[in-house]
Amino acid sequence: MAEEKLPTRAQDFSEWYNQLVLKAQLADYAPVRGCMIVRPYGWALWENIQQALDRRFKATGHQNVAFPMLIPRSFIDKEKHHVEGFSPELAVVTIGGGETLAGFFSARSNFTGRKATRPTPLAKRPKPKRARC
Repeated sequence: MAEEKLPTRAQDFSEWYNQLVLKAQLADYAPVRGCMIVRPYGWALWENIQQALDRRFKATGHQNVAFPMLIPRSFIDKEKHHVEGFSPELAVVTIGGGETLAGFFSARSNFTGRKATRPTPLAKRPKPKRARC
């Protein structure tokens, strides 16, 4: 059986990147839509990139900071006014500990809170779905 070729980066960057990550066994799809499981080689690569960048950042006097995974939905809504073409792709948390929360909270999608691939055009994006935690 002939091995399937990757599309070129110029043809479809997002599809090229996703197929490359899967074929290199850096990550696999998770059972939750929009999530991936980072495999050992992918995690090792991430750690090496993180360590190299950390050294460079600290050499310029910068410090690390961690942001919460859940943020109020109102913060996401503010982005509409600051980023042209912004369309959130996120999980919305409305229940925690078996109780309805006072507000909607959005879960960040990955380490940086940003997508690693090109954004999908607004017209093709599905509406966010609510997740129960």
